[in-house]
Amino acid sequence: MNDSAPDLRELYQEVIFDHNRQPRNFHAMADADHQADGHNPLCGDQLTVYLRLEDGLVKDVSFVGHGCAISTASASLMTEAVKGKPVAEVEALFHDFHALLTDVPPDRDFGKLAVLSGVREFPARVKCATLAWHTLHNAIVGAQEPARTE
Repeated sequence: MNDSAPDLRELYQEVIFDHNRQPRNFHAMADADHQADGHNPLCGDQLTVYLRLEDGLVKDVSFVGHGCAISTASASLMTEAVKGKPVAEVEALFHDFHALLTDVPPDRDFGKLAVLSGVREFPARVKCATLAWHTLHNAIVGAQEPARTE
């Protein structure tokens, strides 16, 4: 029997609840030079991701919207993880994070994002955890259509 499983589950819940109750970088960004809207029609989660890119780096990132605890926490954790990073690294993290939840997890350090790996046990919630990431990707590539996770 694995005694650490309950501890990991408690950590997962604690981080999710913290980022849901007090989301980081939760505000509209007046000087954003990229933004995209995301919507998960299955549960009604909606958000807008704002970016300010400079010299190939994500200089600033924020989001607004409403959604379930997993969706909000994932968006909050995402903004912390990508701020100050090169766009190429952010795009690689987007693909690796998606694989963490849906496929064979890549061999990399996800930092705090690793707490969201528990979502893979609940396939219906994967779309909640990846909505912000798809929206971020669309903001980076300048997509005009809202991101959808369907």
